[in-house]
Amino acid sequence: MGILNGVEMTLSYILHSVFRLIQIIMALAVCGLYGVDLNKADKEHKYSDGKWVYAEVTASLSAFLALLYLIPFTSRIPFAWVCDTVLFILWIALFGLFGNMYIKTRAEGDAGIQRMKNAVWVDLVNALLWLISAVGMLLFWVRHRNNRSRWTGRAQV
Repeated sequence: MGILNGVEMTLSYILHSVFRLIQIIMALAVCGLYGVDLNKADKEHKYSDGKWVYAEVTASLSAFLALLYLIPFTSRIPFAWVCDTVLFILWIALFGLFGNMYIKTRAEGDAGIQRMKNAVWVDLVNALLWLISAVGMLLFWVRHRNNRSRWTGRAQV
């Protein structure tokens, strides 16, 4: 049973790492999609719109947290699922914000509009990834928490 448990833990860590790498890739894709407009505004010496800055901050925070979760045992921190839930909410807000602006807009050959329409769907995929992550981390925490008394550690609670 000991060897089987080790294989199970290794397989789950590999799947966890692959999932986090997908989250990093998707977050970096959003950084690129929205960064084009921020770079263009910077070159033209115009102000950076807060919506695009919000998108970059959300994507950067997501990439950083997913990278942090790749460090062994950081996903075992109690209540880590709360961070994932907050990021899910940030991504849903981002999807709603840009979805309201671009989903019904016709691109009609405008590459910038088409890029933003595509970015909206990447935002939704990111939101779903962080939802799956939050639920998975919550289930992991509930399943693996220590249910022993705090005084002696011997009694099952």
